[in-house]
Amino acid sequence: MAKVQAAALRALACVGLAASGFHSAPSFSEETAKEPVAVEAKQAKKADFGDEAASPAAHQVADWALASGDTKTLPFVIIDKIAAKVYVFEPEGQLRGAAPALLGIARGDHIAPGIGNLPLGRIKLSDRTTPAGRFEAALGRNANGKDILWVDYDSALSMHRVVTGNAKERRAQRLATPTPDDNRISFGCINVPVPFFDKVVSPSFKGTAGIVYVLPEVKPLREVFASLP
Repeated sequence: MAKVQAAALRALACVGLAASGFHSAPSFSEETAKEPVAVEAKQAKKADFGDEAASPAAHQVADWALASGDTKTLPFVIIDKIAAKVYVFEPEGQLRGAAPALLGIARGDHIAPGIGNLPLGRIKLSDRTTPAGRFEAALGRNANGKDILWVDYDSALSMHRVVTGNAKERRAQRLATPTPDDNRISFGCINVPVPFFDKVVSPSFKGTAGIVYVLPEVKPLREVFASLP
């Protein structure tokens, strides 16, 4: 119970709210988590980014995830930390929407052991990362009852609407700048614009689980996604 409460409080702090109320973990059903299906190379699908600019790494991981069946025919998300951008895809690979994101203030791809149990004051600056990897995600609620997307529940990593309560952090302004240079501010959680969460993220994951791929910024891409061709 202590671990669950600590995780919820850390996720709550990411959005700058007072610790009260309740939280809920993501729920997965067997029906929404189908086994990957092998796809022949000649039939390989490619993710459709539409008119959105994306890095070669984002294209590579999205194409592999879709063509290999790693997405389990679920909605999926690519988070490009270097570009500080989030791409949300329909299960068949069509881009549903893209937006800038605020990420962990520390550069790194790791999850600090036991970080979900730590109070914020004890989390070292170097551990305030947005970890790289593949995560099974689902909608849930933080300790104040606000809906968020749990990316990794055990480490209290979530995607949520940007919160602007602390004016000194200038979070809205950071999202609006044309470069990713000032998008590192959180304890690790992924902050996105409010309309993007409401109109893209939440509807995409309503009633289903999904897969989130966070691209590395320090480790080689194939060290994080070993099955890449």
